[in-house]
Amino acid sequence: MNQEVVLRTVLLTAVLALAPSVSALADDSAAAIAAGGLVPRRETRIVMAKEVLRISDKKVVVDYDFRNDTDQDVTTEGAFPVPPYENYWQQQSLTEESFSDFRLRINGKPVTFQAEAKATLKGKDVTAILATDKIDVASFGHFEELPDGGILIHDLTQLPKTEQNRLVALGLFDTDQQSASWTVHLQYHWTQTFPAHSTVHIRHEYSPAVGFTQIDPPDVEDFLAQFNTGHGKGDDPDDVKLLSGFCVNQPFLRTLARQLRESASQAKTEDERLVAGVAYPQWVDFILTSANTWQRPIEDFTLIIERPQPEQDRKTLISFCSPANGKVEKLDADHFQVHLTNFIPTAELHIGFFEVPLVKPAQPAVKK
Repeated sequence: MNQEVVLRTVLLTAVLALAPSVSALADDSAAAIAAGGLVPRRETRIVMAKEVLRISDKKVVVDYDFRNDTDQDVTTEGAFPVPPYENYWQQQSLTEESFSDFRLRINGKPVTFQAEAKATLKGKDVTAILATDKIDVASFGHFEELPDGGILIHDLTQLPKTEQNRLVALGLFDTDQQSASWTVHLQYHWTQTFPAHSTVHIRHEYSPAVGFTQIDPPDVEDFLAQFNTGHGKGDDPDDVKLLSGFCVNQPFLRTLARQLRESASQAKTEDERLVAGVAYPQWVDFILTSANTWQRPIEDFTLIIERPQPEQDRKTLISFCSPANGKVEKLDADHFQVHLTNFIPTAELHIGFFEVPLVKPAQPAVKK
């Protein structure tokens, strides 16, 4: 597989918790305030009465109805923990990694929130060192890519040369790689109250960090052969693993393989041959299981997936593992829905969008 880049993809909902790892950062959870920051705690007094999750390659919108059936108001610290990220500036932007367009509405009204960023280096908290020199943690010292291909770390250049050298000696900056070396742990947080015997509606939205690669026809054919015979000899086992992660079935693979074969056969120019017969899957991930932090189950859960609209000469196929093997309903040509009641998540979402060439209709034979 000629893989240019696979973006690290984590697609999270706003959560009411600060969790210690990516695997724990998900959906909505609850947290208490403790000296030094937030620590996670379960909030089983609050019922997730309804969740409507809308996912596309451009936007994620999540609507929740949280119900407090107790006789007392419940106040906690709400937070949207961003997955830890590093200074891989060649692959994706800081805007994508930090989910900086995250927006929050509670009972229909926009809500402001605070941002808290911590830095770790080889497992050690180095936030205080950076704060002393007024180096912004979340942006890696206001890291910037320049038009000429170079980079500039604004906060570092403002320091005396001796202090720059000290920070490099501490391993906080890599002058050879022209990058910062720490890992960012970022969260957006706010105070959330759930009144007694009441329902609170929370909506949040943001742009996902989308993963992408390309898959060549031999590996699609090979995976289809594995379905049919149990054996395969594809060129790239990573492609086979990638396809299996989307719960692709035989009809999907047959459609995908046919689309690629016919497109390749129709290519006439060198430029067409460069893209003909190649699939370009993108994907977004969504972590569902931390919904179990609330009082289980989710009483009413709806997942709506929107088909991306590619260029005119291409189309998008969709494949994913349906939560709890729920029935996938086609709402219209570009929207698909899964509806579940009393749902307890046991796995995460991995939504695959396969962009493939659009096969041209066969031309009728010209009668002589």
